[in-house]
Amino acid sequence: MSRTAERILKGVLHLLFITPFVALLAGAFMGKLGANPVEVLTHETGEWALRLLILVLMVTPLRKLTGWNWMVRQRRMIGLYGFFYVVCHLTTYVWLDQFFDLETIFEDIVKRPYITVGFSAFLLLIPLAATSNNAMVKRLGARRWRALHRAAYVAALLGVVHFLWLVKADLREPLVYASVLGVFLCARLPWRTMLDKRKANALKSASN
Repeated sequence: MSRTAERILKGVLHLLFITPFVALLAGAFMGKLGANPVEVLTHETGEWALRLLILVLMVTPLRKLTGWNWMVRQRRMIGLYGFFYVVCHLTTYVWLDQFFDLETIFEDIVKRPYITVGFSAFLLLIPLAATSNNAMVKRLGARRWRALHRAAYVAALLGVVHFLWLVKADLREPLVYASVLGVFLCARLPWRTMLDKRKANALKSASN
């Protein structure tokens, strides 16, 4: 893919990822989010956060499957947008739902498991967002940086658990996210890498 095409793609992705936030903001100001706008804001920002976190994890398996290296160069932007929606999700809860009542918020984190795992996911994502620039890659070293950013798998898993425990009746939607995440986590398991290496060695031996 040419540099011009990548710039256009990057602009399209920026527009795609920011549009839900703008739409929610506009809907809130115009009173078009229904009878419980706080619930809508919380749900939508949470879902977008989960979608983007899972999309980040899908980049490497999809690149291996398709050979599209340009996907890797967009991964950082996708991850930062995912963190942005996580922050929006948490802000909605802290500000619009609890009105900065720190005592109640702390009690919720301790007593409600779905909030505990959700908050844990947020804490895991903070160092990932803070080290997402090239300067931090150089400072930490590529190996340590990659090891740190493997926490994204744990954060996404906690996000799915948060959604599953939050939903009390219809589990279909969170189970879809769980299934997608499960497939791509399986694609990253060590046995998968070993099979790929064996396959490559077999092909090399056959060509010789």
